[in-house]
Amino acid sequence: MTTRRTRRHEIDRRIVALYAALFVAVLSGCFGCSGYQIGTNTLYNTEIRTVHVPIFQSDSFREDIGERLTEAVCKRIEQRTPYKVVHRSSADSVLTGRLTRELQNVSIVDDYAGTRQKKVELTMYVQWKDRRGNSLRTMSPIAWNDAPVDITTSSDMVAEMGHSYATASQEAIDKMADQIVDMMQMPW
Repeated sequence: MTTRRTRRHEIDRRIVALYAALFVAVLSGCFGCSGYQIGTNTLYNTEIRTVHVPIFQSDSFREDIGERLTEAVCKRIEQRTPYKVVHRSSADSVLTGRLTRELQNVSIVDDYAGTRQKKVELTMYVQWKDRRGNSLRTMSPIAWNDAPVDITTSSDMVAEMGHSYATASQEAIDKMADQIVDMMQMPW
């Protein structure tokens, strides 16, 4: 009779220990990770909610490239970030940029000295500042005294593949917009 009680008492203690361990595991799972965040909002500064993007200045001879870049960046901000693009008076931050170089380089020449492939290259300086004028850019882990970020992107133009300057420049603009929005992410 005593052996039955001892066994039963031993089984009850094991069940209580199992429940206690399970309770501690659940409790630590709930509160141990309470400082962590999930989702795309963790990639971006939570103190900033709105961005003003004035039309990017352009040193290019092509008239509409600054407007096309601005439009692409605004679309990317709205699509990929928690930020809202707004008018300057109600913005928490301002993203400015200047297209400093637009080049077309011949990449491949055929046997008759004709152009087989060109490369369209865009270089842009970008600054992202808060309302007080403090730099918010996070492209580089090294602080450069509010110096603008220099972003260069390129796209190939192959006439035999149906590419034109318009398609190659739009591809370069889209790549540039992606890089600018990537710059707005917080460092890991």
